[in-house]
Amino acid sequence: MSDVDMKQIAALLRERNGIDEKIAAIIQRPMTAGHLGEWIVAQVFGIELETSAVTAAVDGRFTSGPLRGQTVNVKWYLKREGLLDITVRTKPDHYLVLTGPASPAASSRGGTRPWCIESVYLFDAGQLVAELRARGVKIGTASSVRAAQWTAAEIYPEANNPLLFVTPEQAELLRLFALR
Repeated sequence: MSDVDMKQIAALLRERNGIDEKIAAIIQRPMTAGHLGEWIVAQVFGIELETSAVTAAVDGRFTSGPLRGQTVNVKWYLKREGLLDITVRTKPDHYLVLTGPASPAASSRGGTRPWCIESVYLFDAGQLVAELRARGVKIGTASSVRAAQWTAAEIYPEANNPLLFVTPEQAELLRLFALR
């Protein structure tokens, strides 16, 4: 790598840090995919976030609708690779997962992970864990979830999961984060 490349990377990181500071000022937490994803779903789905960002397994609770009072763990994966981080000790009622484009779990060399939302999934945590255990899947970081399970859990843009209906207003907000 040349000195020119190093200088360009340093300048780009300074720009990114400035953007991250502006986002952090809005969401009141450091700019990470986790914190921003939690903020987005809180705005879109009426989820009251936990006051502490380190509460084990639970990021918040639904405040209205059929899931009112139920707990949720929010994930934002910039690509949907079929993997889901699942908590082992304490289970939320649901996993609400934002994803970017579908992609095979492969080397990231030469690729990008754009900040976008193409799909949203709602998994019943107890049901998902039971299905994974029945298949002998390791539960924890990067648990392998079958494509059929992702399809059944999809609530946006396709409404496959009857547990949570995405309103036209909510869909409009989610489209703001689509790749253009």
